[in-house]
Amino acid sequence: MLRKDERYYYGWVIVLVMSVSNAVTMGMGSLNFGLYIKPMGDDLLIGRAAFGWASTARSAAAAVTGPVIGRMLDVYGARYILAIATLLTAVCMVYLAGITDSWQLILAFAIMGFAGMSGPGALITSVPATKWFIRDRGKALALTSVGVSAGAMIFIPLTQFFIHHYTWSGAWIILGILGAIIIVPLSIFLVRREPEDIGLLPDGDQEATMLSLEEVGSGELSWTLKQAMSTVPMWTLTTAFSILATAIYTLALHRIPAFMDRGLDPGLVSIATAFDAVCAGAASFAAGMIVRKISTKVIGTVGFLLLALASLMTIYAYSFWLMFWSMAIFGLGIGINMFTQNFIWAEYFGRGHLGTIRGVVMPLNLFLGGLGAPAAGYVLDKTGSYDPAWWVGVALMLVGAIVFSLSRNPGDPPILYCHIGLKPRDTGAIYDRATADY
Repeated sequence: MLRKDERYYYGWVIVLVMSVSNAVTMGMGSLNFGLYIKPMGDDLLIGRAAFGWASTARSAAAAVTGPVIGRMLDVYGARYILAIATLLTAVCMVYLAGITDSWQLILAFAIMGFAGMSGPGALITSVPATKWFIRDRGKALALTSVGVSAGAMIFIPLTQFFIHHYTWSGAWIILGILGAIIIVPLSIFLVRREPEDIGLLPDGDQEATMLSLEEVGSGELSWTLKQAMSTVPMWTLTTAFSILATAIYTLALHRIPAFMDRGLDPGLVSIATAFDAVCAGAASFAAGMIVRKISTKVIGTVGFLLLALASLMTIYAYSFWLMFWSMAIFGLGIGINMFTQNFIWAEYFGRGHLGTIRGVVMPLNLFLGGLGAPAAGYVLDKTGSYDPAWWVGVALMLVGAIVFSLSRNPGDPPILYCHIGLKPRDTGAIYDRATADY
């Protein structure tokens, strides 16, 4: 069924919901987790490695359920998956308010991971928007990234405020309940799987220009999981993003308590953290707006290099301004790569099986990424300094930049397609205009 003369395209409603969800998850144990480490560690006598293991547990659990959630997003959409994941995360946050031991911390974060709430770029909030757009996909993902900046500006300082006035226990409870109240209704009442489910076409187009023998009206050539796994770009991207995840988790979780250990004011650190996320959102937005003019490969490589520079600056950041700018540059790199990861999989392999493909790739990203956080914690606990871990992070970012720069678009999948009124791309196929078949 083709789209009629609607005044607006419903895909932008999906973008709005995912943007709001990205914003709220900034305060649900994602970007704000680092603010809890020092006060919780001091009160409960928990070492930094334990917080690293909590982050790893979330990543490992998300790796286990990633293929399942990815497939479910393709088949059922995010409507109820996002709502249930948010509720489970909220329950875990309330539970965290009463913990007394490190194993309870790790358990709570593991359950969050099983639910699929693994932070910015999680499948649940990144896949839906890509299902609704092809031509305007960059713009759609750019707008969803605005939520990261907005959420950081709101929830990072708010988390520090709640910790200061209501202790870390109160902060967990308040933000958990608030997150559920905002996301759950939006997801249930507004989210839909893809445009074809409600009689629309991607981007709000009026008529189909391309049909597949497998999916009439998809508007895009899509690789199956089996086909994608047979390509070199599939594994080049997987390797690059796995290296990126390892480096990021090595640095991102521990830099906040590290700056506090250096005597920097927690309030100022929270402001810098919020600005970090603002930069991430701004960079992701900018990347989305220029992606049709500059290749994704170039944009992503720049993101890797910015992260390497930020990691290097972190080693020497003992003053407020150096800390502030290291966070800002880190945010720019994160934002670019957050966009790149969401965009390039759809660009290279289409949207038809996007959730399934990313669901299979994610376990490798999250498993390797999860090793970085506890490793950095152990380095501090054993040596009294994070510097060796930071240097490893710098090296990993540079290696990731090289690997990512070698990726290439695999082109069209090796299946038969027909184009209404056009010649098929596979010139060796036999095309029948009367039947629109090969």
